[in-house]
Amino acid sequence: MTICRCICIFILLLFLSCITGCAAHKNELADTLPKSGHTGKVNAAAFSPDGKYALSGGWDMTVKLWDVSTGKELKTFTGHTDYVTSVTFSPDGDYALSGSLDKTIKLYDISTGKEIITLSGHSGSVNSVTFSPDGRYILTGSSDTTIKLWDISTKKEIKTFTGHSEVVISVKFSRDGRYILSGSSDGTLKLWETAAGKNIRTFTGHSSIVGSVAFSPEGKYVLSGSWDKTIKLWDMSTGIVKRTFRGHTYWVTSVAFSPDGEYILSAGGMDNTVRLWETHTGKELKIFTGHSGYVSSVAFSPDGRYALSGSWDSTVRLWDISTGQEIKTFGQ
Repeated sequence: MTICRCICIFILLLFLSCITGCAAHKNELADTLPKSGHTGKVNAAAFSPDGKYALSGGWDMTVKLWDVSTGKELKTFTGHTDYVTSVTFSPDGDYALSGSLDKTIKLYDISTGKEIITLSGHSGSVNSVTFSPDGRYILTGSSDTTIKLWDISTKKEIKTFTGHSEVVISVKFSRDGRYILSGSSDGTLKLWETAAGKNIRTFTGHSSIVGSVAFSPEGKYVLSGSWDKTIKLWDMSTGIVKRTFRGHTYWVTSVAFSPDGEYILSAGGMDNTVRLWETHTGKELKIFTGHSGYVSSVAFSPDGRYALSGSWDSTVRLWDISTGQEIKTFGQ
């Protein structure tokens, strides 16, 4: 293991310990900070399938539901006992899913706000959660270096994917559900066959932690964002890097494809920006500025017209893709 790799792992562990080491102050912060919106840093944000709602999760151990058109907070989902790291909607929009440093995954009913399932099995923090395209399964990535597949109907773990040598930070399903993509602090992406649980390709080329991954909508490419400050577009069938995007001045913490695959969004951590790129040229088209803290999460709206971002400034922001202007701030 190189000195550089050791330093990166140390920083990641310090980063996670910083998140987990503030428990004594959680209640105090909740009492002193404003009650509207999150009372701590936002780690994750996601659009609903119809684009009308948004979810966010963060250091206050809650998941929040927002009305995108008004910016109004509609519900707060509670139950986690440590910081929320990842959130997403079910494909039908009826459920909210969250992962946490408390090592659990929780499923909530959007209409009632009630927690309906808690899944336990990881021995480390759950850093990424997502649904299968048919909504029947849940996929999770953890600091215990594994990826787990869960059956929602039985509430059971049905498969564990092993192969990463370090923390798994990001997991995604392909659009057809046949494949799984993962990114890790070991500096690699891995492509897995869902049914067999087999690692069929490992993508190497980043010089630091891979913090976010995504499949292109048509399934030909995969995308990765890294702590080496770059974004890479890979040919899924060959594992070859097709393009490297440079511009961020800090870790790339989150990446997303537009619904048509023509554009890419990225979050640049402590450079406090969201950036828009043209996929097939690598050209940086826009820089979205306004966050006053580490930008942790980005997402495209289902129609591709808007961007959503979550930040450690405790806000979620909505942006107009065409103008680059901020439309709304949730949680001010």
